[in-house]
Amino acid sequence: MSDRWQEMAVFVRVAESGGLSRAARELNLSQPSVSRIVGTLEARLGITLLLRTTRSISLTEAGTLYLERARYLLAEMEEAEQAARGMDSLHGVIRLAMPVLYGARAVIPALATFLGRHPDLRVEMIMSDARQNLIADGVAVAIRLGVGPLDDSSFGARRLALVERLVVAAPAYLSAYGTPASPAELARHDCIVQHGLFGRESWRFTHNQTVTSVDVSARLWINSAPGVLAAAIAGLGIALATRIMAGEELRNGQLTQLIETYRLDPAEVYAVFPAGPRPSAKVRAIVDHLEATLSALD
Repeated sequence: MSDRWQEMAVFVRVAESGGLSRAARELNLSQPSVSRIVGTLEARLGITLLLRTTRSISLTEAGTLYLERARYLLAEMEEAEQAARGMDSLHGVIRLAMPVLYGARAVIPALATFLGRHPDLRVEMIMSDARQNLIADGVAVAIRLGVGPLDDSSFGARRLALVERLVVAAPAYLSAYGTPASPAELARHDCIVQHGLFGRESWRFTHNQTVTSVDVSARLWINSAPGVLAAAIAGLGIALATRIMAGEELRNGQLTQLIETYRLDPAEVYAVFPAGPRPSAKVRAIVDHLEATLSALD
């Protein structure tokens, strides 16, 4: 039975890492050993799990089904072992996905004390403003920012924090084109819109319990928060940003907050669990820590 657990664990690491060589390094095995173990698994099952080329590997349909069940079984085994050891001995790897700028300015600084308490735990970070296939990428927990309902409704989720959103622009842009005094005036300005995260051309404001929606003119569409921030600093238009995202630039004068008496709906920060509503002990621990830390940020 122990050989079967090893075969399963090695296959999962190969599938998640995308290659035999990387999996071998992570598992401290030789590449021929990893290849042999996966081959033995396929021979025992009588099916092909991985399609191999000289440059890459990919999962067959059977491999995708086996990967989903193998992850579940390995997580259950780890949960049993963790329950016996106790929470103070968390170990292994957590694959954590997050947006680029929020991850860099909020999530990563929050991990320092957590990793200090759990020296046997490793975190693999996937930083991207694009929505990954969390199952295919082997993500244990994803940090999501957005306004409105989550897209991944079939996954488990927990709200970690609310983040204030602002309208910002560079002094150079305001000097050249004027400063809007109300949401309605935004329609006459060049605006910067981010694909996906807050990617909409109708901006919704609340003032004295009255809701106002403004259709803005998107001069630039950008697929990443760092790109939106850079474009705003360069004076290319007016943008939406979270306070965490643009706080440093607001403090040093590179950006100016606009229309301060009108409030945008806050961004909601969620932890999403592809494994469902019962994540592993180490995932629960890191999410508990992030909730306590991120909810305290301005």
